[in-house]
Amino acid sequence: MTSAAASAPPAASTTAEPSSAPARRPLLDWRIRFGALSLVWGFSFLFIKVGNEAFAPLYVTFGRMLFGTAVLLVTLVVKRERLPRGVRVWGHLAVAAFFLNALPFSLFAYAELTIPSTLAGICNAASPLWGMLLAVVVVSDDRPTRQRVAGLGLGFIGVLIVLGAWQGFSGQDPLGTALALIASASYAVGWQYVRRTLSDTGHSHLSVSGGQLLLGTVQLAVVAPVFAPAPTSFPVLPLLSVLALGALGTGVAFLIQYGLVDEVGPTTAMMVTYFVPVIATTAGVAILGEHLTWNTPVGALIVLIGAALTQRRSGSRAPSGGRTRTVRVHRTGS
Repeated sequence: MTSAAASAPPAASTTAEPSSAPARRPLLDWRIRFGALSLVWGFSFLFIKVGNEAFAPLYVTFGRMLFGTAVLLVTLVVKRERLPRGVRVWGHLAVAAFFLNALPFSLFAYAELTIPSTLAGICNAASPLWGMLLAVVVVSDDRPTRQRVAGLGLGFIGVLIVLGAWQGFSGQDPLGTALALIASASYAVGWQYVRRTLSDTGHSHLSVSGGQLLLGTVQLAVVAPVFAPAPTSFPVLPLLSVLALGALGTGVAFLIQYGLVDEVGPTTAMMVTYFVPVIATTAGVAILGEHLTWNTPVGALIVLIGAALTQRRSGSRAPSGGRTRTVRVHRTGS
């Protein structure tokens, strides 16, 4: 759930000069692609859970990054685009890859060793809340309104309800939950970093994202053999889950998201964030048979309402005419 996300969609954006290039009409209506993206990212948490049955979490993440990178590199070749150039750009991409891909993807995989995929999907929805908190504490040029601060407080209450705070968080693994929440916070840190360092590189979104995922894959290739046992067998179902997680949930999902942002703008595209936990919860309960108590959906709804409030900016409306180019924070996956 990229770059991120997340509620700044998996992406934050800055608006540049309108593009005068004529737009090629997509084959599928944006609503169909929006629904597909919601499904892919929602099912990503189920894919992680199934992948963990046969592979160490770091190798689930490595496979995810590898297959996702392959999709973007093939797309670069087809479109005859190149990866970014310049040591400075690659240095910033390495940091972005760590905070937006390698670290959160790995933390979610480890978290799902001990918590349900439904809870992981809901923790992912807390990313906008972390982003708002970061804006309050660190970012001086993004002053929060009372409404956004209220959203932050409401979202925090929702998290406590999801975790069952009144009963001492019974039934939830504290470490696994903490890892999932740290993963969602990592997205917020990555968004702010990319916003400040990679918002004007002169490279296309596809080029920058391809480089970012490639560096994240290299990072996992170095770390995984050191800290996790290498797979000795490749059962079909877990392998297919990792393949789907990478090729669909990371690679193809980015391409869909990029097209949505370009066509309908980041404000509409970011709404996918609020469908992901719903789909993740539905998939976890219906397919994996995970148990769901009343406080989980109620708390999740409150988290989503709080997250939506943190994204509202008073007096700032997107221009109604013209097509804009956006500089995105590339989460490429949930």
